[in-house]
Amino acid sequence: MMRRISVFAFLLVGSFFAAAVALADVSIAAFEGHWQGAAVSESTTSVNFAVTSRDIDVEIRAKSDRSFTVTWRTLQRQGGQPGAPDEVKKETIRTFIPSSSRKIWHNSEKGNVYNGDTVSWATLKGQKLTIYSLAMSKKGGYDMLIYSRTLTGLGMKLDFKALRDGDLRRTASGTLIRSGQ
Repeated sequence: MMRRISVFAFLLVGSFFAAAVALADVSIAAFEGHWQGAAVSESTTSVNFAVTSRDIDVEIRAKSDRSFTVTWRTLQRQGGQPGAPDEVKKETIRTFIPSSSRKIWHNSEKGNVYNGDTVSWATLKGQKLTIYSLAMSKKGGYDMLIYSRTLTGLGMKLDFKALRDGDLRRTASGTLIRSGQ
């Protein structure tokens, strides 16, 4: 009986320790490297392409001044014919510079939403790096993209949301593995 209680106590303490490590704050350097994987995208705006697959590629480079650059590429399959979708490769590069908060960065290109520019910022909480991009639509509403990348024991999990005027238009989730530094 004592042995079972000891084993249970050991497992309980070990579980708390593992949870604490998983929730530990990391620096942006923990995300550094080249990551590749796949994602599944779900759309509320397309009948023929409500669910599609995507190939995803992310490169994150931290700099000594606490800034970092993120390059993400996505091979999308969401247009054309349902049996033979068009493949479109999209690439975005953003450099984020630190704000007065240690866990918030803003895009180095200070856009003006009134001129049609995109405004972006990044936050780091625990092991989750989230990048927000906001743009004003031609009708005065807004489009917001939210990319959450969370470090896991096996790699990086991506959760993406695209909103228009608060309505969810598209989501994507996938897993990436570090393929190189």
